[in-house]
Amino acid sequence: MTDANATATLRGGLWDNNPGLVQLLGLCPLLAVSTTLVNGLALGLASLAVMTATSTSSSLLRHWLHPDLRLPVLVLLIASLVTAVDLLFRGWLFELHLELGLFVPLIVTNCVILARAESYAIRVAPAAALADGFAQGLGFAAVLGGLGALRELLGHGSLLQGADRLFGPVAAGWQLQLLPGEHGLLLASLPPGAFFGLALLVALRQRLAQRRRAAAAVPET
Repeated sequence: MTDANATATLRGGLWDNNPGLVQLLGLCPLLAVSTTLVNGLALGLASLAVMTATSTSSSLLRHWLHPDLRLPVLVLLIASLVTAVDLLFRGWLFELHLELGLFVPLIVTNCVILARAESYAIRVAPAAALADGFAQGLGFAAVLGGLGALRELLGHGSLLQGADRLFGPVAAGWQLQLLPGEHGLLLASLPPGAFFGLALLVALRQRLAQRRRAAAAVPET
């Protein structure tokens, strides 16, 4: 894979074809878990690991998978990887595991992972599949983290609340209290706040994309 292809793949996952802002896939965990930046990052990193491993493994197995068995094998592969990630969370990040609840095991149902494995990774070389899985996972994690940060800031006036649950005791003092907690917007912490927050991010992305297209369309003098 050339540098140009890698850059295009990364840009596709983060911006042009972002799973959360453009494809609008995997919205259930995105909306349910993104109450804080740490929660969003945790689930985003778990999804990134599963998506990268799934895409790479799918590419490596592509010559041995019969077309009639490909879909169930991919589902079993994703389920196995998610189970491994869930056990790691349970063993090393137990408090965060309790906070995220069923949404780590429910990564299995994230249609972004199966869609990329079935539509792309299964048809390309492992290097390209790894880059695509990483880019798509990174884009999904970025939306989870961004939405979590927005809701935490508006709802609690803080960032990195409970960072020690993800990064360990060294992160105990990382929390930033930017606004008095009593002045937070309660709606941002409630489920409807996730919909409004995602709508704002989608609208912002669309506006920036339109401005970029308009600037590119202006002829040079």
